[in-house]
Amino acid sequence: MNMQTAPVTAPPAPKGLAQMQLPIVMMRDILLKTIFRKNVNNVSEVAEAICLPMPVTQELIDMSREQKLLEATGTLSANSGNEMGYQLTDAGKSRAQDALSQSEYFGAMPVPLDVYREQIKRQSIRNIMVTRNQLVDAMGHLVLPDSLLDHLGPAVSAGRSILMYGPPGNGKSSISNGIRDALGDHVYVPRAIEYAGQVITVYDPIVHSMIEETPDDPHAIRRPKRFDSRYVKCERPTVITGGELSLDMLDLVYNPTARTYQAPLQLKSTGGIFIVDDLGRQAEPPQSLVNRWIVPLEENKDILALQSGEKFEVPFDTLVIFSTNFHPNEIFDQAALRRIFFKIKIDGPSQENFLKIFAMVARKRGMPLDETALVHLLKVKYPTIDNIYANYQPIFLIDQMIAICEFEGIPYQMSPDLIDRAWANMFVKDEHIVK
Repeated sequence: MNMQTAPVTAPPAPKGLAQMQLPIVMMRDILLKTIFRKNVNNVSEVAEAICLPMPVTQELIDMSREQKLLEATGTLSANSGNEMGYQLTDAGKSRAQDALSQSEYFGAMPVPLDVYREQIKRQSIRNIMVTRNQLVDAMGHLVLPDSLLDHLGPAVSAGRSILMYGPPGNGKSSISNGIRDALGDHVYVPRAIEYAGQVITVYDPIVHSMIEETPDDPHAIRRPKRFDSRYVKCERPTVITGGELSLDMLDLVYNPTARTYQAPLQLKSTGGIFIVDDLGRQAEPPQSLVNRWIVPLEENKDILALQSGEKFEVPFDTLVIFSTNFHPNEIFDQAALRRIFFKIKIDGPSQENFLKIFAMVARKRGMPLDETALVHLLKVKYPTIDNIYANYQPIFLIDQMIAICEFEGIPYQMSPDLIDRAWANMFVKDEHIVK
């Protein structure tokens, strides 16, 4: 494994049409559609709209002029650095409308899938190295046993699939989010990719967190080298799904009106983390969901299908984390379990760690600790549930006592009586309700 110790290499900007590796007609039509839809008319505006360097954009404009689809307006715009203006000819408008009837996509020029493959290699999740200190820093708000980090650290650094299982309420989701925070670096996400002449949008502001770039200093002697603006510089993505996950969410989404595709969740999470939370709560059986991941998990590639039925491979470069409250043997067969590389049990805290969590939460909430109340909690209440502690319980109990104090109009405080009232809301009594 090539451990990543330096920043991710940025995708280089294309220097000419020959480097684009896209069909010429597709590029020309996207240019015409963008000018038609966005009403941009000089080279810098067009270049920004289609996310290409100005020299490459000028090549496209010159080619379109030769084909009588664009014409110079003959005027210079003072607001645009005295650039020549361009407009669509009647033939250009007709071609733009015809192209829009075939695909509504316009704007950023897509990145060919094969070109994107190379960028994925440069920023692979499997190239990163997460240290114990990074994990500790990212999960500093959690009280975890050292033995858990012993198992978790190698799993994250390997970039392989992880199954976390154990009783509910013990921080599996928080640990997953901590893993995400520990990664700490960035990747480049294409706005759209192209395969077989079809456009697949990838960048999604809901999934991807853009990193704001510092504007260039126009007076600087040396300006930083710009990356290919068809990509967006982002934090490593994290996709979190729960009970709503279904198999069709892992397929390309076709928009019949725009005649374009949207990337499925696992492709959007490339270079980052895909968290399947609450596995076993989905409408699909857990075995079916994992069966869908067998090829990606084993071969680092996924198979997608176009509307035509044509299937094609895309890279699968994602750390998949499954989280479940069920015992793995209850929901998977051994073949499925074999394909999940790391299996980590997340147990409830010891009494010592429970008290640490309780004290930490009380301090954050401004709730003073009371020894009598704590003794009552540990010696009277917890024996009724066989002294089984869970990480969520301190937050629940303290927030309940805060709500009671605010209702009663008294200062925040802890007492055996308040412990009893809070405890009564933590569990539902098993009883028969007469209808």
